[in-house]
Amino acid sequence: MLLLVRKCRIPARFPCAVKSYCSQGTPEIGSFPLRGIRILDLTRIVAGPYCTMILADLGADVIKVEKPGSGDESRHWGPPFLANSPDSVYFMASNRNKRSVCIDMKLGRSIFEDLARKCDVLVENYVPGKLKKFGLDYDSLKKVNEGLIYCSITGYGSRGPYASRPGFDVIAASEGGLCHITGAEDGAPAKVGVPMTDIATGLYAHGAILAALLARRDSGRGQKIDVDLFSTQISCLINVGGNFLNAGIEAKRWGTAHSSIVPYQAFKTTSGYLTLGAGSDAHFKSLCSLLNIPEIAENPKFLTNTLRVQHRRELIDLLEGILSQKSTSDWMKVFSNAPFPVAPINSIREVFEDEHVKAINLVKTVSHPASGSVKVVGPPVVFSDAQNSVRTPPPTLGQHTDEVLAEILGYSPKEIEDLKLKKVIQ
Repeated sequence: MLLLVRKCRIPARFPCAVKSYCSQGTPEIGSFPLRGIRILDLTRIVAGPYCTMILADLGADVIKVEKPGSGDESRHWGPPFLANSPDSVYFMASNRNKRSVCIDMKLGRSIFEDLARKCDVLVENYVPGKLKKFGLDYDSLKKVNEGLIYCSITGYGSRGPYASRPGFDVIAASEGGLCHITGAEDGAPAKVGVPMTDIATGLYAHGAILAALLARRDSGRGQKIDVDLFSTQISCLINVGGNFLNAGIEAKRWGTAHSSIVPYQAFKTTSGYLTLGAGSDAHFKSLCSLLNIPEIAENPKFLTNTLRVQHRRELIDLLEGILSQKSTSDWMKVFSNAPFPVAPINSIREVFEDEHVKAINLVKTVSHPASGSVKVVGPPVVFSDAQNSVRTPPPTLGQHTDEVLAEILGYSPKEIEDLKLKKVIQ
């Protein structure tokens, strides 16, 4: 709330979208935190679109600019595809609450400049130097709008020997160590089941953009933000990175187990798997009590976590032998009031059939222009006095081109039709 009120202090010489929300006055309780913020989204695939989707959920007007004819590459990443639509289900995951316009980057520089004048933030994920060829780099666009916050999401950043390399989630996960520490203890390296490096990069970018908006509140100036997959992945090594940097310990794969806490892993049951963890000595005593082996908690080999780590194999073998005798559901009944964390390893079907997921209404249904109703997973963050919600489905390609050019830029119907005839827009 403070951001939107104090923003009115920015000098009028900055032709950004400040006027569009300052004129709305103090937002009411329950409004969107990014009410009035406009974002020019030049991103594709996952990291960038995920970032701008979070901002759109918070109320920002996100204008997704796509290549005429094909659009965001992830629209074609199927099957599965939406019913009666050329768009993949994959595309849905990161593109709700946005407006899609199609502009040819080679022919439409003046349109991009017009949009940059009206936007607070630009987010792009091209290889460094690519947009400079079209006059759409930060140095060019800050001359058009000094208040513009320009966020570049790349594979390796804008400097260093790898700067010109393209960025992909699994490559960053490989080169940044995540694949090395993921997988069965005696197995090959593995990738995570979803693009976690992309997602983490999008989250870092979204936080940086919010910080830059706060900084602009007082300075009146925009700035350039660089966020890259490789650095993000290394930062996400957290304790694993710290172990090497400060103790010289090289990490290994542990499967679902933990290098520093025992027991803390998945165990096979007669019907599947469950995961449990005993992060304290009290938790371990409780686990042993519920398993009817209280004497194990008093065994000198297992009195502390440090000792349990030292005697990991002996303890895990013992627990595996016990937990393999009942089904997951039976064990969950035994552990229903346990003080330590425990959960079944659910299939995706079981996730969405879970009573808690249904009770909190996490899955949202929205109307799609081609496919009828579609379902998306809503925002995981809930505010007490602000909105953060799913309002519109992912847009069809170029769905809002005419609307955005007319509404935001004031182009006449004839100007828009002429641009279509020249194949500048779609």
